[in-house]
Amino acid sequence: MINPLIFSVLILTVLCLFKVNVMISIIISGLLGGLVGGLSLTAAMEAMLDGMGDNVETALSYVLLGVLAASISETSIVEFITVKISRHLNNRKYLLLFLFLIFGTLSQTILPVHIAWIPIVIPPILVIMNSMKLDRRAVACNLTFSMKWSYFVFPVGFGFIFHSIVSKAMTENGLPFKAGDVWKAMIIPAIALVIGWLISIFISYRKPRDYEQRNFEFNMDYEIQFKRKEWFAIFAIVVGCVVQILTQSMPLGCIAGIIILLISGNIDLQNADAKIAHGIRLMGSLAFIMLVAGGFAKIIIETGSLDTLVASSIALVGNNKFLGALVMLLIGLAITMGIGTSFGTIPIIATLYVPFGLKLGFSPLAIACLVGTAGALGDAGAPASDITMGPTSGLNADKQHNHIWDTCVPTFLHFNIPLLIAGLIAAMIL
Repeated sequence: MINPLIFSVLILTVLCLFKVNVMISIIISGLLGGLVGGLSLTAAMEAMLDGMGDNVETALSYVLLGVLAASISETSIVEFITVKISRHLNNRKYLLLFLFLIFGTLSQTILPVHIAWIPIVIPPILVIMNSMKLDRRAVACNLTFSMKWSYFVFPVGFGFIFHSIVSKAMTENGLPFKAGDVWKAMIIPAIALVIGWLISIFISYRKPRDYEQRNFEFNMDYEIQFKRKEWFAIFAIVVGCVVQILTQSMPLGCIAGIIILLISGNIDLQNADAKIAHGIRLMGSLAFIMLVAGGFAKIIIETGSLDTLVASSIALVGNNKFLGALVMLLIGLAITMGIGTSFGTIPIIATLYVPFGLKLGFSPLAIACLVGTAGALGDAGAPASDITMGPTSGLNADKQHNHIWDTCVPTFLHFNIPLLIAGLIAAMIL
């Protein structure tokens, strides 16, 4: 009988590729996975509703981010960013991609605001990208790469969290491993990400692509005057980032920024409902996707299919190291594609990967590589992953960027395939 996780991920993939709404696809595939796993339809729905609570913080973050972005977009900051970048770039699209790479890397390390900057910074720059005829699939790959490779290599910000999770998971399962050594295990997979990134921007999506100029039109010769409204908007962004970093809570950071905008008058109390409605339109669909993704994960866990999949796959491998590494990586891909988070996959798979890796004779460094890479596989390309929904939140501000075909499919092909190959090579040579 087919494993419920594999079945539901296949259904989810097929539905998304046929352009069925992502939220509906997740709900249908989750319920069908529950039925295959022996749950009744009622029990599956109860599990989904219960699991939705696990992603409430993320969903609330998305909605509040939308409100913050909508409020800031009505100041002259949007025009200022667009005009300044346009004048300095002079139609150099690769310089723009490099700037996005820097922003993305900083957002995961030194200034760990995660995807919070994307719906604020990217939409006003769409007009420049359109004039450059820059393929947004290249931008999606660029943004995803900037967020993914940084936590592989740098033990700072989200990288520190990732390295700590890998180290803790291995230590708790009988193989002490220092968090400071995780980067050594992930360096080969990180190089694979670099290769995939270079292919995406210089080969796959190098050619010009036409987009309509919608929503954002500016006079590039106009000199922007910064007034009280704009300075308070910048102050709100800074306060929001600081609060988020100090509290490790994106909702609190957004609320802090919104309060500054309310006090300063940037958000008129009489028009606050309109601003909130605009924010919900901007990010609400992504928030609901995150909610149902939590429900999907809960259904899969309730069926017990994760443990069954790992245990049955390991039993088929025997003592073949190469086959064992391949199976472990593919299982990680399936799990992360299903639950949408590499950080959450690692504790699940480590319970069996560590003893199995020791049994096959892998070194501690190789096991760390397998655990980390297996967890990270699928993060790029998963419909309900932060690092795919983040780019879409900015690139689809004018409704010309499809989440599945323009973000998920390109990032899946350019990052998961190189990661799978590099993970196998690293496991065999480390």
